[in-house]
Amino acid sequence: MIERTKPKQQVSPSKVTLQEPQEVSRVVEHLFRHEAGKMVATLTRIFGIEHLNLAEDVVQEALARALQTWPFYGVPKNPSAWIMRVSRNLALDVVRREKVFNDKEPEIIRLMEQSNPAPEVAVFPEQEIADDRLRMMSACCHPLVPAEAQVALALKTLCGFSVTEISRAFLTTDAAIAKRLTRAKQKIREARIPFEIPAGAELARRLDSVLQSLYLLFNEGYKASIGEKLVREEICYEAIRLTGLLAEHAAGNQPRTHALLALMLLNAARIPTRVDGEGNLLRLKEQDRTRWNQPMLARGMFHFAQSAAGQEITEYHLQAGIAACHCAAKDYASTDWRQILSLYDRLIEFDDSPVVALNRAVAVAGVSGPQAGLEALAAVQKRQCIQSYYLLYAVLGEFEAQLNHSQAAANHFRKSLQLAELKSEQTFLLSRLRDTERSAAGAATKVVARASRL
Repeated sequence: MIERTKPKQQVSPSKVTLQEPQEVSRVVEHLFRHEAGKMVATLTRIFGIEHLNLAEDVVQEALARALQTWPFYGVPKNPSAWIMRVSRNLALDVVRREKVFNDKEPEIIRLMEQSNPAPEVAVFPEQEIADDRLRMMSACCHPLVPAEAQVALALKTLCGFSVTEISRAFLTTDAAIAKRLTRAKQKIREARIPFEIPAGAELARRLDSVLQSLYLLFNEGYKASIGEKLVREEICYEAIRLTGLLAEHAAGNQPRTHALLALMLLNAARIPTRVDGEGNLLRLKEQDRTRWNQPMLARGMFHFAQSAAGQEITEYHLQAGIAACHCAAKDYASTDWRQILSLYDRLIEFDDSPVVALNRAVAVAGVSGPQAGLEALAAVQKRQCIQSYYLLYAVLGEFEAQLNHSQAAANHFRKSLQLAELKSEQTFLLSRLRDTERSAAGAATKVVARASRL
């Protein structure tokens, strides 16, 4: 347990500078996304993975102290180093106090020797932290950890996801995710799972679970499940950093890792144009392609080329190929829908989920028109798990609107609006609903006018 005490002030009252609590909260939230995973991983190496909960508690307490202290004393020059230093000091307090940590004395001595009084100096070397994060990735995806809990545990420990965010990503309840996390940590303790980077074939076996965790992480940022914002850039960039870290490691330098990294980069390059200046959603055909991040696109294409090494084709390769097609088109009208449909036809062999089938229907419509898209969706609509998915009705509404079936389109947009949770999505769908309602009203007026002339 971490004892809550009044934090020691390191600045004299004469130097107190009040800072807006909202600004401090923003900085701490940013640090939580960027630094919490690093700190938890490093402290887990020090404590031992059987004490993962304690490592998480230490980091949470350090962040709480930042929220407590910074509004009065200002945000430090290097807030990351400050948080890591407080976490380190809290960890030392725990190790001295808890008898179970007697065997950690050599590690404590090493930490003390690394101590530096300057608050802007990092406590741990970056390479050491990078290795710790790889160890954490591998531990979360150990075969003894239940498969359904591996990704949830990685998202919680490496990326600072809340239980609610994870439950949204898995389309399940908070209680179910909390139970998974508890079971996973219990298994880690009971099985004494080592906190290490496995070699060769063992890492290869775990790589798929690690990549799935990173894929889900990126998706949560690219299309957030909760909150006011559609896109949470910091989560996307954290996923890119972690995947890049994996790709740079000898054992993780695999074609499928590069394929996933390419997929992330090619999609992230479009983030600046996914919403307008007021946060309203912009469809692909409405985006200003000149504002796409060209260096990021180039990096994405580089890793896409790297992913072509060897004979392996994965769903990440196919999704990256689809993203590359969209990025290569000079405008929406130039989109190579036939190539995209071909890639979806192959992707559905890997992942026959209703979401992939829904996206494939959009490609079908791109090739053969909205009526063909509706026909492609006929079977998808019957699948129970997609009937509460707002995008199904949004796509149906678009197809019907393109066919000038305004009333049918309005009905679908109304249903989609009822199911959408993000404000930006609701605003967009309300706009589309009003457009189609006006069209439907106009069509009805014309019918009445024609009837009156008979």
